[in-house]
Amino acid sequence: MSTEKPSPIRPTDDEARALALGLLTEARFAAIGVLDPTTGAPMVTRVAMLWHAGAPLILISELSLHTKALTANPACSLLVGEPGPKGNPLTHPRITVQARAETADKSALRDIWLKAHPKAQLYFDFTDFVMMRLTPQEAHLNGGFGKAFHLTPDDLPQ
Repeated sequence: MSTEKPSPIRPTDDEARALALGLLTEARFAAIGVLDPTTGAPMVTRVAMLWHAGAPLILISELSLHTKALTANPACSLLVGEPGPKGNPLTHPRITVQARAETADKSALRDIWLKAHPKAQLYFDFTDFVMMRLTPQEAHLNGGFGKAFHLTPDDLPQ
């Protein structure tokens, strides 16, 4: 008699990919996790985001701790998905994208960013704001109770 428990991770299928597509392309905000460069402790904060050409983009100030953390260590994770207005928040779909941050061409992405985040017009051109591309390494999708999936960058929207 086997004592091994079955894996809670389901095989990635088209339904999981479609759910990831919706979560990532519709989101305008996310929680980013970084490592504090001074203490090494995890830190999470909310950022504006936009999924573009296979990766999330974020616009952040060089004055912020999360930007300093990404400069010191580009490894990060992004949690995308908001609970709905009803029910248990833990049963709503969400996805964590583990990524590596790199500076992106802010001026080339200006129109795309401002279309998604029109209020950013107020600060987009401030010199301390930088655009970062978070290149996905892998993702973990929780599609609701009992619906967990591991996704590769190829499973994510391009």
